[in-house]
Amino acid sequence: MAATEDTPEHEEEVIIVGAGPSGLAVAACLSLRGVRSLVLERDDCIASLWRHRTYDHVHLHLAKHHCALPHAPHDAAAPTYLSRDDFVGYLDAYADRFAVRSHLCRKVRTACYDSTRGRWAVEAIDLSTGRTERYSTWHLVVAAGENDEKVVPEVLGLDTFPGKVVHAIDYKSVEGFKGKAILVVGCGNSGMEIAYNLAVAGAVTSIVVRSELHLVSKQIWNVATTLYRYLPVWAIHKLVLLMCFVVFGDTARYGLRRPAFGPLTMKLTTPGYPVVDVGTFAKIRSGEIHVVPATLKSIRGSTVEFADGKQHAFDAIVFATGYRSTIKQWLKSDDSLIGDDGMARRSYPEHWKGENRLYCAGLVRRGMYGSCEDAELIAGDISRQQQQQRRSSKPHNEGDIGNGSA
Repeated sequence: MAATEDTPEHEEEVIIVGAGPSGLAVAACLSLRGVRSLVLERDDCIASLWRHRTYDHVHLHLAKHHCALPHAPHDAAAPTYLSRDDFVGYLDAYADRFAVRSHLCRKVRTACYDSTRGRWAVEAIDLSTGRTERYSTWHLVVAAGENDEKVVPEVLGLDTFPGKVVHAIDYKSVEGFKGKAILVVGCGNSGMEIAYNLAVAGAVTSIVVRSELHLVSKQIWNVATTLYRYLPVWAIHKLVLLMCFVVFGDTARYGLRRPAFGPLTMKLTTPGYPVVDVGTFAKIRSGEIHVVPATLKSIRGSTVEFADGKQHAFDAIVFATGYRSTIKQWLKSDDSLIGDDGMARRSYPEHWKGENRLYCAGLVRRGMYGSCEDAELIAGDISRQQQQQRRSSKPHNEGDIGNGSA
């Protein structure tokens, strides 16, 4: 139902779009400063990426002390590497602890700055009723994340494939794949973990590795993440690559070529992330997972042809081909704070604040640590503005006037 002039407008001090870790962190930091906020979330729950769009066996790649939101460290008894369910439980408790206000099932359709009123006008659809809601807010925080919409490449003849075709977002477990020939397309963290999961379950697994990648262990990546606060990036790269060579040797021998730049540079400057090995490399070395070093060219029935001319038959295909942001579809007024890819256009540390009280959190590829830092910066800035506004609007009493003119 479209908005009309009769549609009531809800006024808010701060609206945060997205109830993932970044949005929850901003809401919590604002709450601690006495600032009221409202989170608008498209899905029917907070942390929907972790709750509904990950496979059952997934665990965090970083140790728990790297994955805590502001003002809420993980319990000492929690495992070092949290499972999906453990992390979702932590986020639920976090939202309760800081009394995060959220309107779920709200798909933001437009957000634009009204210069006449000096406020942001936000229009959202309540997906549970189909009704349009209107909001007005002084401050708008974009925290919708980069993993919003799945990306499936166009492949000639894909519609002729008789077997199961799923995106990683819909892959939950090995049920239905055991004993079959499976092609995994994509060699990021999701693709490599799914390939390992399938191989362990007895599936005949192949994985398309078209691009260069950095393979690291959990321990090595935790060292790199810790040192990032203390050492220059070039020094960390030298140390990390040395440790990787000791642990993995020359991965290029098995079709896993490393980029010329280091893993931290990859994470900070490209959409790609280093691949944290969960046992996949051992399966590749043993031949249990076959690396296909070419892109898909076409599909005819169950036969897949690759760009190098080779053909193989498969029973199922899993596309671990990533996601895209949809922020630019609804954010209509922007001073170039958000790029066309839905990520922060400006480089760290100038990335988080735009004009007209527009902010973004978790959009500069700095992981959970970056989201926490963004949340504190955003909450601090909004709190200071509100304090200045209260001081400027506070009337002077007669005593103040007399003292000032003496």
